[in-house]
Amino acid sequence: MGTYARQNLVFERGEGAWLITPSGDRYLDFASGIAVNVLGHAHPRLVAALTEQAGKLWHTSNLYRVEGQERLAERLVASTFADRVFFCNSGAEACEAAIKASRRYQFVSGKPERWRIITFTGAFHGRTLATIAAGGNAKYLEGFGPAVEGFDQVPFGDLEAVEQAIGPETAAIMIEPTQGEGGVNVASAEFLRALRALCDKHGLLLVFDEVQCGMGRAGTLFAYELAGITPDLMPIAKGLGGGFPLGALLATEEAAKALTPGTHGSTFGGNPLATAVGYAVLDAVLEPGFLEGVQQKALRLKQGLASIKDAHPDLVEEVRGQGLLAGIKVKVAPAEVVKAALGEKLLVAGASDNVVRLLPPLNIADEEIAEAMERLSRALGRVAAPAT
Repeated sequence: MGTYARQNLVFERGEGAWLITPSGDRYLDFASGIAVNVLGHAHPRLVAALTEQAGKLWHTSNLYRVEGQERLAERLVASTFADRVFFCNSGAEACEAAIKASRRYQFVSGKPERWRIITFTGAFHGRTLATIAAGGNAKYLEGFGPAVEGFDQVPFGDLEAVEQAIGPETAAIMIEPTQGEGGVNVASAEFLRALRALCDKHGLLLVFDEVQCGMGRAGTLFAYELAGITPDLMPIAKGLGGGFPLGALLATEEAAKALTPGTHGSTFGGNPLATAVGYAVLDAVLEPGFLEGVQQKALRLKQGLASIKDAHPDLVEEVRGQGLLAGIKVKVAPAEVVKAALGEKLLVAGASDNVVRLLPPLNIADEEIAEAMERLSRALGRVAAPAT
């Protein structure tokens, strides 16, 4: 179906940060399947994990224990704030689970009147009916009938607006520590800490959507670590499977009491193939020195983008980001820059607020960052500056 405005481009194989067409053209991938391929393409470790598991067992159903699922859950719990993990297949499903858990937590806590969730402008939580309502983007809501009730949207970063939005029906606050689709907007550590304090004061759950900014992309395993606080619920996906469909909802023991047998489920969530790959991804990202390397690469990328801004002041308005989730706000439609970059065999992604996103693999080489900056600069040179 025509749900994507696809580029007329097909790739046959990938090697690290590079994608190769059937004719042999090589493209430097600074989109990573929209923050998915955190270890690049065809990483030997992931290939081995998937191949080994494929020869043993693909699917049994969550009616039975799944060994690989338990192993990955134990590793996630040991590495994060979480006590419990629910596995699914995508970020939208993980966010949907967080919405359901937030509402039902208040129900089982004796407060069924609390079911509304505070969300933020610029948010993107997925494409289901509930998650597009949570995001509040008019273009994603158009034509699908009345929006799902229960979401109160306030300006991103506006603490006073959050306080005013809290009422007797409020169940939770849901936020992306760094908005990806919304334009690479980074919530300050002070703001996130203030949200934690508000949730504690009013008996609300704090939900951090780390589908895009998590799994090492922030320079820590998850972005919440940078604020020095923990959420109650955290949907994750994208990088968790390194390219294999895998999502999860991480929860504290207290928040997890919302979801009991029969209240939620997933046919394929946490299947042996997905969790084998997810464990291999987590194993690599948690290796000593890996996340420190991400921080160093992020600094190089930030410096490179600052130089590009200086070189193209007529086109680049601002450099944004955290870790290896970076963006440049441009003075033209982002699609123009994406197209020009394609001409330089560089893959980048558009976002809202006139932002072009750069999401390289976390194991990107320094020379590949330098090459990407050269290609991006040439691409901007091909874009006509807006008339003043």
